[in-house]
Amino acid sequence: MRASLIQIAVDEGESVESRRRRVAGMVRDQAGADLVVLPELWTTGAFAYEEFGTAAEPLDGPTYEAMAKAASDAGVWLHAGSLPERDPDGPLYNTSLVFSPSGDLAAAYRKIHRFGFDKGEAVLMGAGREPVTVRLPQTVLGVATCYDLRFPELFRALVDAGAETLVIPAGWPERRRAHWTLLAQARAVENQAFVLACGTAGTHARVPQAGHSIVVDPWGEVLAEAGPGEEVLTVDFDPAKVATTREQFPALKDRVLGLAPPEPPLSHRTPRSPEQVR
Repeated sequence: MRASLIQIAVDEGESVESRRRRVAGMVRDQAGADLVVLPELWTTGAFAYEEFGTAAEPLDGPTYEAMAKAASDAGVWLHAGSLPERDPDGPLYNTSLVFSPSGDLAAAYRKIHRFGFDKGEAVLMGAGREPVTVRLPQTVLGVATCYDLRFPELFRALVDAGAETLVIPAGWPERRRAHWTLLAQARAVENQAFVLACGTAGTHARVPQAGHSIVVDPWGEVLAEAGPGEEVLTVDFDPAKVATTREQFPALKDRVLGLAPPEPPLSHRTPRSPEQVR
């Protein structure tokens, strides 16, 4: 199976419309790949919080249309990264779109874990509720987005739903690049799955991006890694290695589920003297 991760440079001087056309052309150039992956919020930039409201689109808006056509023209499965989605009946969402080679929408995933703590995405966007998997002819994709990478519970749910290849578009900052690589390998090892993690390059909203998109196999071996700038990272991998790994080292079968929470710790108060007890 051949996957191409398009590590897009988000340049504040480039309009959303221009970037959308440019990226559609880059997707078309990947004809012959089985799967193409784009980063998180590449239309606006993941840290361009002030742009979310004005750039938000309905699910079937211009980015949907452009990416559906690009997937169809190239004949590829396309994880089109994510966009700020405007739900007419609710808040904004950070929503990923996956298209089939015919250009049909195969899945939409609203990001569950929103970054920012008490600001930014965490307060500007609603939280998704449902993990999402997509069945391709060669493998089952488990879909997550950026900050989701820090929460292993989501990936366990994806594996329980049949995921074999975990696809993670991101707008990850350069200052935490070590975490990006470490967590991508950890999610691969603990879930015995391929990880395809596609980030952005460049600087937007004054936040330098990590780049370094990465493909990791089920043993944690890095199969390919991009540099810091815009590039297309293409890798061939064998999805059958997931089943082989899980057979040879069946750690997932030893999971212990439904553990009760521990008892609260005992108080560390100073013991009373016998005189105080009396």
